[in-house]
Amino acid sequence: MSVSDHEMAGQRLAEVKNEMRAACHMANRPAETVQLVAVSKQQPEARIIAMLEAGQQIYGENRVQEARQRWADRRADWPELRLHLIGPLQSNKAAEAVALFDVIETVDRPKIAAALAAEMTRQNRPLPCLIQVNTGEEPQKSGVLPEELAGFYDYCTKEAGLRVTGLMCIPPAEEEPAMHFALLARLAADLGLAELSMGMSGDYAEAIRFGATSVRVGSALFGQRPPRP
Repeated sequence: MSVSDHEMAGQRLAEVKNEMRAACHMANRPAETVQLVAVSKQQPEARIIAMLEAGQQIYGENRVQEARQRWADRRADWPELRLHLIGPLQSNKAAEAVALFDVIETVDRPKIAAALAAEMTRQNRPLPCLIQVNTGEEPQKSGVLPEELAGFYDYCTKEAGLRVTGLMCIPPAEEEPAMHFALLARLAADLGLAELSMGMSGDYAEAIRFGATSVRVGSALFGQRPPRP
């Protein structure tokens, strides 16, 4: 690993955390009320190691298989490591997801909720879960529709028995994210949920001003992902 990997990781991590603190200050919120999830999907190993050594301990991954290959053997060396699943989950991967991740952010349909609940019981690992809301009602995107959220939340908590702690969204790329952040915050308040996972590299400061408790930042920390071979 080159010196530049270490220096770049430390510099970018400091810049993101400084901007997070500034956004918290503008929103009259304590800085510790927002956690940084580093989106490590498809990033080269050198960048991941550099970010770990710079002190970042929470990471988000989209795919169970990629996350297992990258992180499964690192737990012993990095005991404070925490992993969030931030991509869509297939029910046949529920067992692996429960074994590997510490938070599931993308619960979005009854089949997944039931599969996760069964695995958490079987593995005696009751993980916190977030419901993904499709705030833009985009047909190609995962997430429960806003008008269906209350019923789905009841199913997850009362029938499946999941521990739902908050909501997550990915606003449409071509729309102003503020209205989606405001919508997610209102939906969470209606359900009495405290956690909001929203905001990415281009808009995490704005998400914090709308109440985000977790921001998912990739390129601002790691740089652009290299193209797949």
